[in-house]
Amino acid sequence: MRGQPTTVPEDGLTTRQRRNRPLLIVNTGDGKGKSTAAFGLALRGWNQGWSVGVFQFVKSAKWRIGEQTAVETLAELHRETGRGGPMEWHKMGAGWSWTRKEGTEDDHAEAAREGWAEIKRRLAAETHAVYVLDEFTYPMAWGWIDVDDVVATLRDRPGHQHVVITGRRCPQAVLDLADLVTEMTKVKHPFDAGQKGQRGIEW
Repeated sequence: MRGQPTTVPEDGLTTRQRRNRPLLIVNTGDGKGKSTAAFGLALRGWNQGWSVGVFQFVKSAKWRIGEQTAVETLAELHRETGRGGPMEWHKMGAGWSWTRKEGTEDDHAEAAREGWAEIKRRLAAETHAVYVLDEFTYPMAWGWIDVDDVVATLRDRPGHQHVVITGRRCPQAVLDLADLVTEMTKVKHPFDAGQKGQRGIEW
């Protein structure tokens, strides 16, 4: 969205400095489209030539969604032609949040913590320009990942690194820290009429 901001804070920054600050973005709420919006932003980053890392925290490693194929194809295109930027896709957890999971809760909690530790290492090394932490709200809400640690890490991240978090029930402390928060509100959904997810829409 272009145009003039409604307020200009007295923070001593120039217009350029303020415009180019790294953002923490949260897509939350019960409506559909949280991850889809985040992946769209990742595509914009690729088009700018930025390094993009996508980290899925809940979906099973056996489940392959369409966006993963697209990201991997663009990553290959970058390696072969130099177009766009480098992209990576990592599955940091196991199992669905709303169906029976393989393994114990402790297994999933440990997988989530290991995933977060890897992201912390990458943030410290300034590996990516854009991080998509897909469904990251759930391991925080379940107590698997310490919210205070997340807030401190994201608040103090070095360099120019945008972070996008998706998922329902985002902890308030993360919402308070975020620069951009969008709540997806469900008005109507085919599931309500008994229709299961379909190819090209849900995956």
